[in-house]
Amino acid sequence: MENDSNNPVDAVSNTTKTGKRSLLLIPRSHRRWFFVQFTLATLVGWVLGGIASILLERNLLAIVPPALASQPQISSYLTTNLSTGLFAIIFALFQGLLIGRYLSFWRWTIATSMGWLIFLNVAEGWKNYILSLTVLSSLPGEQVVVFSILSTIAYNLAAIWLGLLQWLVIRQRVIGAWWWTFLPSGIFFTISIFVWLLSLSQEFIPEINRTQILYLSGQGFTAVILGVIPAIALCNFKIKPKSIPTSSHSSSQVRSKQG
Repeated sequence: MENDSNNPVDAVSNTTKTGKRSLLLIPRSHRRWFFVQFTLATLVGWVLGGIASILLERNLLAIVPPALASQPQISSYLTTNLSTGLFAIIFALFQGLLIGRYLSFWRWTIATSMGWLIFLNVAEGWKNYILSLTVLSSLPGEQVVVFSILSTIAYNLAAIWLGLLQWLVIRQRVIGAWWWTFLPSGIFFTISIFVWLLSLSQEFIPEINRTQILYLSGQGFTAVILGVIPAIALCNFKIKPKSIPTSSHSSSQVRSKQG
């Protein structure tokens, strides 16, 4: 079992030249369990949030008042955002249950929920706009593929909104958190590559179950990647020195305990 990096003895040995300790946000002795639990929490949040959002959307469509039913664009927009908001809250809550031990639970939950909602709205807007150009222009097949790739890139880049709002929470506690802003986009580019590689293997999947297997596999890969990469990143963050006592203070504490 590894020693806890927040142990005073370890802290003294890891003292920096500036007299401040460089402590990890996730102590070394907690890393393994945090990694497993955060990944599982993300997976459960993704699945339950997705199921809840689908059920809510179906129920809302069934009870749309006549005034909104006559305006399908508005009713669709409201229904989609309400169901997306429910998914985002459930997803954020499950992650927040673990993040809350090291960062603000409510700030993380609110930032992640709002980030997902803004990200998905911006992403869908860019995706629909780019794909609409292919329809209006009646482009040949090769150019349609190019525009599809561009829509995927635009979709993934929109995840910066999610990273930005989460960064506002993380930066208050850790050192050098600026790159977290771009982490969700990197995650979704990784997911896109995995989904593309998965699609290449569809010929080896029985046609009768191909659609279900590809969908479930894609969702599974997405959930796992959304948990694994942020968990690794969080385990490598260090706490800001201003919130850590100096080495001399730590040394005196160690000596008093030994005495």
